[in-house]
Amino acid sequence: MGMTMTQKILACHAGLESVRPGQLVMAKLDLVLGNDITSPVAINEFPKFGKEKVFDKDKVALVPDHFAPNKDIKAATQCQCLRNFAHSQGISHYFEVGQMGVEHALLPEQGLVNAGDLIIGADSHTCTYGALGAFSTGVGSTDMACGMSSGKDWFKVPSAIRFNLKGKFRKYVSGKDLILHIIGMIGVDGALYQSMEFSGEGVANLTIDDRFTICNMAIEAGAKNGIFPVDEQTLQYLKEHCSRKPVIYQADEDASYSATYDIDLGELKSTVSFPHLPENTHSIDAIGRIKIDQVVIGSCTNGRLSDLESAASILKGRKVAPWVRCIVLPATQRIWKEAMHEGLFDIFIDSGCAVSTPTCGPCLGGHMGVLAEGERAVSTTNRNFVGRMGHVKSEVYLASPAVAAASAVMGYLTDPNTLKEAK
Repeated sequence: MGMTMTQKILACHAGLESVRPGQLVMAKLDLVLGNDITSPVAINEFPKFGKEKVFDKDKVALVPDHFAPNKDIKAATQCQCLRNFAHSQGISHYFEVGQMGVEHALLPEQGLVNAGDLIIGADSHTCTYGALGAFSTGVGSTDMACGMSSGKDWFKVPSAIRFNLKGKFRKYVSGKDLILHIIGMIGVDGALYQSMEFSGEGVANLTIDDRFTICNMAIEAGAKNGIFPVDEQTLQYLKEHCSRKPVIYQADEDASYSATYDIDLGELKSTVSFPHLPENTHSIDAIGRIKIDQVVIGSCTNGRLSDLESAASILKGRKVAPWVRCIVLPATQRIWKEAMHEGLFDIFIDSGCAVSTPTCGPCLGGHMGVLAEGERAVSTTNRNFVGRMGHVKSEVYLASPAVAAASAVMGYLTDPNTLKEAK
């Protein structure tokens, strides 16, 4: 029986000719990731593995991004633990405030992700890197400690769901709308412990940033990982960012899938996920008049330069509604600088937005945008569970940067296509 992309990567890293769904394998790791929330637990467990040093100081990445810059004493202690461990171990890829960014935007940008890699991270959205043809998945802190000590980890080989894409997006529709549409279609457990594998001629019409967003939210459908085939766009991105030669895997023609979905990108409309689950989706033209209090544009899902450009194209010449707070968080320092030099900050600030340093911040109700009781936010982040961004009686609506920006202007959930031309 043939294998999927994910299965081939796991087989290679396990030193096996083939693997099958459900099989347990011990596989070598190319990178182990942790942040300021999850790493301290792993660091405390690390001595129990009987190792004084990590397996490879160049294959561990530590990023303080969730509560950094430190929001309080507890956050400062967490980041201090991370910092001390990184320095004592000589970790090559420790990113201090001032150099760091939101981890899942930062690592590909820094060239730490390559096609064919096997990556684990003690953060559920580690599945982002499948956009570059890698197998990447989130793990617990104990698995992170195991990975740091041995360079290996156990995996149960997942079965796969195939999403066959055709066509291309209409105006203002993006990868965020596609993944929200898929989660709405199959549910938050529709791909439970499976690989979401994307194929078809429509893949070529997705930007790399679209693919990052789609793979980032694979976990919101319960998936083990999301993964795209390596094409010319992928190779160009890797050429610009990664010094290693890519290892390209292709699914066999006779690979087995538990389900196949055919999706015409041209038929999709801007999509919004209502509280309190990502699967509670509605197309923008079916939404009533819902007043909002805050808009967040950023995160590991939609904080890249193209996301900021999309928002700025709508905000230019317009003002944020007087009762709305609009917070813009570029995902990395490099993106921050690029946005500044492009003049995007002038657009944001002139429209009434606040521009932040890179941080996860409000995405998890951490800081720099926490919601009060009864408040509603439109956010380009990835989760809208009860209390996700603050008070348990607040509400989060997940949307694309275009919808978020249009909603900031009108003060209500808004279809960007309905905005009148800016003066």
